[in-house]
Amino acid sequence: MIEVVTEITIHAPIERCFDYARDINIHTRTVWNHTRERAIAGVTTGRIGEGDTVTFEASHFGIRQKLTSRIAEYNRPHLFVDQMEKGAFKSMRHEHSFSKLGEQTTCMRDTLRFEAPLGVLGWVTERIVLKRYMQAFLESRNMKLKALLEQQIEPII
Repeated sequence: MIEVVTEITIHAPIERCFDYARDINIHTRTVWNHTRERAIAGVTTGRIGEGDTVTFEASHFGIRQKLTSRIAEYNRPHLFVDQMEKGAFKSMRHEHSFSKLGEQTTCMRDTLRFEAPLGVLGWVTERIVLKRYMQAFLESRNMKLKALLEQQIEPII
């Protein structure tokens, strides 16, 4: 199993950071454009919450694929966890945690744990390709999310 951790400081209140991070419309606007990611089932617009599911369709490595996740833990505004129910990975768990650094400053931390299928081939692929790819994916998304929050742009719902 691989673990990828990112952390970013955002100059915005913790509640807004939490709500933006769980907003499906914002999610699809802040991921890489070339993945053409979109929500196709479950919660497809607005904010996802406790027990909700979402299915995303996206292209990664030139392959169009679907991933269904459920919000397995939810404690606004400090933590939500989405866990893969169906998708290309053997397992995937994404923890989104938020801590208040000041009235208008928040630390957002992502902890992504995943395991590729296919035994030894998957184990090698996790370490050579997927860890770097997922780290870059999360860092890119988080920078775009930070920019939206710090510009105080309201989400389109």
